[in-house]
Amino acid sequence: MFRSPVISRARVAFAHDTVMAALSFLLSLWLRLGSQQMRADWTLGNLALATGLFTLTAASVFLSLRLYRGVWRYASTTDLLALTRAATLSVLIFIPVLFLFTRLNDLPRSLLGINWFVLLALLGGPRFIYRVLRDRRLDLRLERQREENGTRRIPVLLVGSGDGADLFIRATQQGDAQYRAVGILTTKKAQVGQGMHGVTILGLCDGLEEAVTELTAKGLAPERLVLTEDDLDGGLVRDLFDRADALGLPLARLPRLTDLKDGVADRMEIKPVAVEDLLGRPQTVLDRSGLTGLIAGKRVLVTGAGGSIGSELVRQISDCGPALLLLAEASEFALYTIDQELGLRHPALARLPLIADVRDRARITEIMAAHRPELVFHAAALKHVPMVEGNPLDGCLTNAVGTRIVADACAAHGVSLMVLISTDKAVNPTNVMGASKRMAERYCQAMDMAGGGTRFVTVRFGNVLGSTGSVVPLFQKQLAAGGPITVTHPDMTRYFMTIREAVELVLQAATLGVQQADRYQGRIFVLDMGEPVKIVHLARQMIRLAGLRPDQDIAITFTGLRPGEKLFEEIFHGAEPPVPTGMGGILVAAVRASEHAAIAAELDRLEAACRGRDFAAAMTSLRALVPEYTGNAGQG
Repeated sequence: MFRSPVISRARVAFAHDTVMAALSFLLSLWLRLGSQQMRADWTLGNLALATGLFTLTAASVFLSLRLYRGVWRYASTTDLLALTRAATLSVLIFIPVLFLFTRLNDLPRSLLGINWFVLLALLGGPRFIYRVLRDRRLDLRLERQREENGTRRIPVLLVGSGDGADLFIRATQQGDAQYRAVGILTTKKAQVGQGMHGVTILGLCDGLEEAVTELTAKGLAPERLVLTEDDLDGGLVRDLFDRADALGLPLARLPRLTDLKDGVADRMEIKPVAVEDLLGRPQTVLDRSGLTGLIAGKRVLVTGAGGSIGSELVRQISDCGPALLLLAEASEFALYTIDQELGLRHPALARLPLIADVRDRARITEIMAAHRPELVFHAAALKHVPMVEGNPLDGCLTNAVGTRIVADACAAHGVSLMVLISTDKAVNPTNVMGASKRMAERYCQAMDMAGGGTRFVTVRFGNVLGSTGSVVPLFQKQLAAGGPITVTHPDMTRYFMTIREAVELVLQAATLGVQQADRYQGRIFVLDMGEPVKIVHLARQMIRLAGLRPDQDIAITFTGLRPGEKLFEEIFHGAEPPVPTGMGGILVAAVRASEHAAIAAELDRLEAACRGRDFAAAMTSLRALVPEYTGNAGQG
């Protein structure tokens, strides 16, 4: 019973197309010869024979191409292409078939071309008319239902004129849609004034206010502003957010394809704008093939595996099929957490959780000797600036000496690649955290320049959204408590990126560093992070995202710079002019020459000072290795 309606409709459609094939031949012959010439040249028997042969040929083609699996109401360009193939094959096959019977003596050569066009029109025309009438009836029925139920569709103004806008408009023009597009703003000047499925592209994004005024005058005042593109510049999104807020328009976005984890919903839903959207930038495409080739079947060690960056590294590396994944972490709880997650994510993957501190030379050497990793991603670090500023010896011991211990162990045990994860705070550092990371950079650069069997790749990036101790989770916690939100200085700016972006940069840099070793020897890979963001601006936007008003519902207080902090960060030193890599969004810093022996000797003195708790000697070594360091840390 369930299948019979579908079968009957398919039979009706087949019968329709068969009749249309017969009509197309007769109509084409009449268009070519006229009624008098047809009667003169064609006997009724020949006409019936030719028409029958063409009809049988076309019917056989229709069945062989399975034209009746589609639904007429949803006829699309794919169906049009199928009809075109059917018409073409019908005409081409008909020629030799008719030749066998009539030698084509009375058949005008141009008839076949005319017949192709006529057949295509007779097959496609009714389908198009059916879809138009069906959609119109459905729209009228839905409108009546809305009137009876007292419901209405929310008018929205779209930002972006690409595939996302096309998908949204088509989805809201059929079915029980919750929204209706009343206008479009675009980033492409040439498209202004054009339309998309009956919706006009009103202007560029900087014409938001004018577009709203125009729509309001027509009685189509929008109640939402919807972002339809994933790769809109973060600065543009922030500007639209502020201007939409001034107009009383909530800003929302379409779900990304990667958000559709549980299947597609029955309705086209929109989602609130997240902090990541405000700070985002066009996403670069990760070279997954090169990455998989680097990691698949290899033994991989991740230090700091339970941290924010380390745990994301573990996730993405595990997706590439390593032979063995070694998780080194000093925190038992963090190690337990990522190990449990990895067990659920890839149950069959060989993995080994290892409690290990990178400052423990014997333990790191033991791990390297026992498991012989081929790739090492060094994410272990102390990174919270005020905390390291208050504990400078431990910061230097972990970030600088610990990196040297890992690097030396890699070189001694035949590791093919070590990737050091660094920070923009290593550029002209004003704090021990940044200076200690710069020492780590210098040592790995020197190791790479010295040559040998191990490649050393350094990756530098800015603040990571959502990482432990970062500003966004702090603001969210303060918002939940009712405020106030604390900002150190009204002029403070920072570069931001998501954890996913940061890890993708690390993995892409590792791939580039191996594939083009000679070109990037001793270089530091840096993500082009766009424009820095004012922290106070971010605070205000987060308050508005929560549906509250800055300085009214939630106060913002300025607490002053903390020890070691500076107003703005840099991603390149003046002596490191950026060089493009050819990979979108990734640059490399020019090499600042470092002599391995001199750095190693100074790190020996730094390690002795830190382990001996000699603060003055440690700071002397720190300044010797990082002369641009301008901080003044206190003894912890």
